[in-house]
Amino acid sequence: MFFGRDDKKDEKKRGLTVPLLPLRDIIVFPHMVVPLFVGREKSIAALKDAMAHKGPDDKAVILLAAQKKAKTNDPTPDDIFHFGTVGHVIQLLPLPDGTVKVLVEGVRRAKVRKFLPNDAFFMVEVEELEEQSEKSVELEALVRSVHSVFEAFVKLNKRIPPEMLMQVASIDDPARLADTIVAHLSLKLNDKQALLETESPAKRLEKLYELMQGEIEILQVEKKIRTRVKKQMEKTQKEYYLNEQMQAIQKELGERDEFKNEIQEIEEKLKNKRMSKEATLKVKKELKKLRMMSPMSAEATVVRNYIDWIISLPWYEETQDRLDVTEAERVLNEDHYGLKKPKERILEYLAVQQLVKKLKGPVLCFVGPPGVGKTSLARSIARATGRKFVRLSLGGVRDEAEIRGHRRTYIGAMPGKLIQSLKKAGSNNPVFLLDEIDKMSTDFRGDPSAALLEVLDPEQNHNFNDHYLDLDYDLSKVMFICTANTMHNIPGPLQDRMEVIRIAGYTEPEKLSIARRYLIPKEQEANGLTELKVDFTNDALRTIIHRYTRESGVRSLEREIGGVFRKIARDILKNGKRDIAVDRKQAMKFLGTPRFRYGVAEREDQVGIVTGLAWTEMGGEILTTEATVMPGKGKLIITGKLGEVMQESAQAAMSYVRSRADRFGIDRKVFENYDIHVHLPEGAIPKDGPSAGVTMCTALVSALTKVAVRRDVAMTGEITLRGRVLPIGGLKEKTLAAHRAGIKTVLIPKANKKDLKDIPKKIRSQLRIIPVEFVDDVLRVALVLEKPEEFGRGKPASDGLKIPAVEGTQPVPAGAPV
Repeated sequence: MFFGRDDKKDEKKRGLTVPLLPLRDIIVFPHMVVPLFVGREKSIAALKDAMAHKGPDDKAVILLAAQKKAKTNDPTPDDIFHFGTVGHVIQLLPLPDGTVKVLVEGVRRAKVRKFLPNDAFFMVEVEELEEQSEKSVELEALVRSVHSVFEAFVKLNKRIPPEMLMQVASIDDPARLADTIVAHLSLKLNDKQALLETESPAKRLEKLYELMQGEIEILQVEKKIRTRVKKQMEKTQKEYYLNEQMQAIQKELGERDEFKNEIQEIEEKLKNKRMSKEATLKVKKELKKLRMMSPMSAEATVVRNYIDWIISLPWYEETQDRLDVTEAERVLNEDHYGLKKPKERILEYLAVQQLVKKLKGPVLCFVGPPGVGKTSLARSIARATGRKFVRLSLGGVRDEAEIRGHRRTYIGAMPGKLIQSLKKAGSNNPVFLLDEIDKMSTDFRGDPSAALLEVLDPEQNHNFNDHYLDLDYDLSKVMFICTANTMHNIPGPLQDRMEVIRIAGYTEPEKLSIARRYLIPKEQEANGLTELKVDFTNDALRTIIHRYTRESGVRSLEREIGGVFRKIARDILKNGKRDIAVDRKQAMKFLGTPRFRYGVAEREDQVGIVTGLAWTEMGGEILTTEATVMPGKGKLIITGKLGEVMQESAQAAMSYVRSRADRFGIDRKVFENYDIHVHLPEGAIPKDGPSAGVTMCTALVSALTKVAVRRDVAMTGEITLRGRVLPIGGLKEKTLAAHRAGIKTVLIPKANKKDLKDIPKKIRSQLRIIPVEFVDDVLRVALVLEKPEEFGRGKPASDGLKIPAVEGTQPVPAGAPV
């Protein structure tokens, strides 16, 4: 007996108030135990309420009713069938994801009288329906019929275990028999609901009998279809067997066997191909395996491809080196202007090659800004040495298999790009260009730079092992040339295996020569103007170099010259053919508004403004540093999108200036009552590095002493707290930038004096380069001083410099801060 929350009773039909759990795509019948996963908040609240208000028999009671549409997430009373099953909550288990697993047992049919007001969940008043007890000969016959039909259904439906048949056979009660069987049938929701709402056990068994008969007919049709498909498959197998017999008969009759001919061709190639002993044995083994395979099998295709790759590789085929050093020098000079160091290294290699029988291929790495001719130089080396040329771009490569290949177990496996490129070259001693080696990246598929460690090591690459070939291949005769814009992105172990040759930017005279000898003829031909005489004046070329390009290489210069030729081509089609002389004015007319400002050195000596020198991936640049003093609380403000190292350099410069304030004639009160702001213009561009230390220190001293800085002086160097100037990198690029900007004097660290030989003589002759060891030496040259030799000895910075007093204060002595 059930007791509702109000404990109401009726003589005929008992009513009770219980929570309602709406179900999706499932109907629970009496005597049925079902596990449910509940995730909706209302449903979980209904279960918790049922568990909290258990009846006198300590059982949680809940009404289990199905939704009319399973997809409805927030059902209303109209979306739920009003006929359900009162059940007991046997077990409730909260899950980590917030849902609940509940085990319920259906007990008795029930009908919803009304939905009670409750926002948290559905609370309903229901009336339980007693099962009608009927006994008749007709009902007994119906029970037997249902038993026999269910037995037939179980035999056709393999999804129902045979043990179920024994369980159902022992049930004599008509109501329970119907409810037990219907739980195991794959019926539509509405059909199951109709059976649930049928109160008479006899009528329920009749409906169930009809539904099972329909299911049996469907299962019989499915069985026929399966039998037919099986026969069709047997027929296909029979045809395959007959085809095989037919091929055997054709073979006996002497007709052409394509597969056999293919194997014979491979055997002929193997006889005439010179390969390593390991590779020959491997091909013979794979060939033996291929003979035993069906030609149509997928495995046979894999084996054939593998054999083709091994045979097609240049194991011992090589080109004859052109060892004439004079001819090689002529070719290199013909293709490229300047680039003295790379050319010397290639000529050294050829000279040694003439003297020794075998020389391990060098691994060179050209490092320099874009557009200086790194890639084209590698092509020229191949032409000068008479070797084949192959190029592999490593930009963006992040999969180790790109270098080493995939193992043959993978579908569509292939050798790595190295082996593929050697097959394309057709020789085992080409010039192999690994372009953009600094642009490789790493991810979960491996580190391609680590795979290159073996390739670029002359002591190891004579037995390079590709994953696909699984054979040792000799790479020692290959001349590897790598290119990079910067070295810091290349791992240390990989750098150690390469001979680094730095290619700095071109000077202005070099750019003029390159434009005349290479770029103008090339663009003239590319734009179809070879029949005309087009003459560029030196002023026109200098204007293009200064005002329309800002680069270390000549790529943008080539583009701008091409733009001039395109404008000329259009003009010729409009006004007729004629010889054209391009001067400065006409070049600016063709190219439009200048993009860059040339000669950015300051026009006059100014306080707190210093010209520094910086290195970028595009070459050298001048970097203006500004410092100013303003009333405040002694803070040091640093701006200009500076990196950590540069900010630390500013702090070190400030500490040095404060430590020597007395010697520089600076009142120490300035550090308590004034803020000092250091700024590097072009604030959107990130800047970092220690080489701006002397620049910032000079700007600070100038701002605090009110002594101007010479406009024609540029400087570079790292400083220490003791005032020493430490060496920096990229001296050639920085010096070229100073020369481009019209600077006359360049201050460099004394330790960089050895690098001056890399700077072209013509540039050195036009610059006054002063090596310095201490910051005081920098200041004596950079500041506009009356007595430079006395600066830094505790005297005012400039005896004759008159500094106006701040309004409302007394005049201050010369050299004191304002």
